Amino acid sequence: MDAHVFPVRVYYEDTDFAGIVYYANYLKFIERGRSEWVRELGVDQVALKNDRGMVFAVRRVVADYLQPAKFDDQLMVQTAVSTLSPARVVLDQTVLRDDQVLFTAQVTLVALDVAGRPTRLPEEFRRKIADTPTNL
Repeated sequence: MDAHVFPVRVYYEDTDFAGIVYYANYLKFIERGRSEWVRELGVDQVALKNDRGMVFAVRRVVADYLQPAKFDDQLMVQTAVSTLSPARVVLDQTVLRDDQVLFTAQVTLVALDVAGRPTRLPEEFRRKIADTPTNL
């Protein structure tokens, strides 16, 4: 399965006193990757919220920190669909520097209504994932 790829540059603000990426910033990097993946699918998240009262939410993250990234590194965030159901999508996300895997995460996304209750993922979202040539 091909993955969506999103480039990320490590800035000084992303690092800790030791000059390596602060652990929580990997979650920000993969969030950006997911947001761009959804955008490239043609899904307007603002319209989903305004017109249908639905938002995507992270239900679960399982993360593994393997190697540190450092100031000025050029990273790539890869996002690929692991599992898709009417109620959730599970994504495998990887942060790499060149070919070296630095961080991996499995992220479960769900949909919530305006009251914060779980709802089904929009059919058009599931269809766009299924129809994407890269199997995203």
